[in-house]
Amino acid sequence: MIQTGKQSVGSILVRSDAFEDSHPIPRDYTADGEDISPPLSWSRVPEGTKSLALICDDPDAPTLQPWVHWVIYNLPAVVTILPPRMPRSATLERPTSVAGALQGKNSWTSNNLGYRGPNPPPGKAHRYRFHLYALNTMLDIPAGADKNALIIAMRGHILGEGTLTGTYKK
Repeated sequence: MIQTGKQSVGSILVRSDAFEDSHPIPRDYTADGEDISPPLSWSRVPEGTKSLALICDDPDAPTLQPWVHWVIYNLPAVVTILPPRMPRSATLERPTSVAGALQGKNSWTSNNLGYRGPNPPPGKAHRYRFHLYALNTMLDIPAGADKNALIIAMRGHILGEGTLTGTYKK
């Protein structure tokens, strides 16, 4: 989570029809399956929200920083669902409810825009955090920004946040 200092933030409830919190992510949403984004939905978005941002990362990756699987931002505040199979494009045009939203870079070196599913090394299960932020502004950062640029842009603008965590193991 992003440190918000003295700012009080509300709690957003993030869900998926594909898996429950702290339970395994189905194979279709992983690199071992179709590698498509899972369906997500949320409720209890705070009043005054102008846009939403989502970061999905793996804190258990054998890297210095959590491995980033998805960065999406400037989702319209009225959006309460992301359907599965979101396109891997910098600017979203479909579904029409999210038109104009932007996607950023994930941690892969190629095909690094949009969602890339779990692909942990064999062994213990990894956690995948889908962290949603409600913001009091539309962010002024270009499409293709990375997680760090998004975090910097969100500082001082977070009204609420929530997390759904899935697991995956080979």
